[in-house]
Amino acid sequence: MTPYHLDIKSYLQARRDQVESTLADLLPGEKGELAPHFEALRYSLFAGGKRIRPILAMAAMEALGRDPIPWLPMICSLECIHTYSLIHDDLPAMDNDDLRRGKPTNHKVYGEAEAILAGDGLLTFAFELLAAPNLGNNLPAAKRLVIISLISRAIGSRGMVGGQSLDMAAEGKSISFDSLKFLHSCKTGALITASLETGAIIGQATEEERQALSRYGAQIGLAFQIVDDLRDIEGTTEQLGKPAGSDQELEKATYPAFLGLKETRVQAKQAVNDALDAISNFDHKAAPLRELANYIYNRSR
Repeated sequence: MTPYHLDIKSYLQARRDQVESTLADLLPGEKGELAPHFEALRYSLFAGGKRIRPILAMAAMEALGRDPIPWLPMICSLECIHTYSLIHDDLPAMDNDDLRRGKPTNHKVYGEAEAILAGDGLLTFAFELLAAPNLGNNLPAAKRLVIISLISRAIGSRGMVGGQSLDMAAEGKSISFDSLKFLHSCKTGALITASLETGAIIGQATEEERQALSRYGAQIGLAFQIVDDLRDIEGTTEQLGKPAGSDQELEKATYPAFLGLKETRVQAKQAVNDALDAISNFDHKAAPLRELANYIYNRSR
């Protein structure tokens, strides 16, 4: 096995284990009166998942020759944010899903009010991790603020939240293909790109390296969403861990709805190729990023 052809499944499992171990240490079970609330937080945070966003941040640091392990507490904030978004997306007022990662959704177990609060709790906890000086491994305050600012923008009204708003507004309506691409870039791409940029900043990237990793993130985010659109049609509920065909049932705007399955797969491959091109100047230390790009595309097959 050469540095250019690592076993991506073993790599992902090892990194996933590191992320989950860190999350378990950071968010232990609470005792006393707040125990039920913390149980709801932990239920969704430890319900499974690929941990792609923190792993992308770690892989970006590796591409820069930096060890990501000391920075895991900050990097794990990305998974807390992602999990919060899933809890809220599943609510009856949003996508009204009963399953997530093969288990009943948070609101099905704890009720809608507690699900909203669990999501709020995870989002707030993420910023506690980002801001806590003792968890930043002496990261300069100026760089910490840059990371907090870029993540805030990526998940707020100009990013993930705004994208979800557009997604909800587009249900059952006809929108342009450009509008669909913008929706995806906000809802899915923004946090993935921020994950790469977080790794770049912690990893002391040059401006050129940071821009390259940002371009990679934007294209990987696009590929990830396109593949999700494909999997919603072609996958089963057991494979997806959530109801298959829900996009069609809710009349959501998707790539297959515009382009058909064959052309959608072409678009996904093109996004992956563009991502790989963005990091073409990186050496063998970027092998995890390159293999992750192919892994994301291969989820569609």
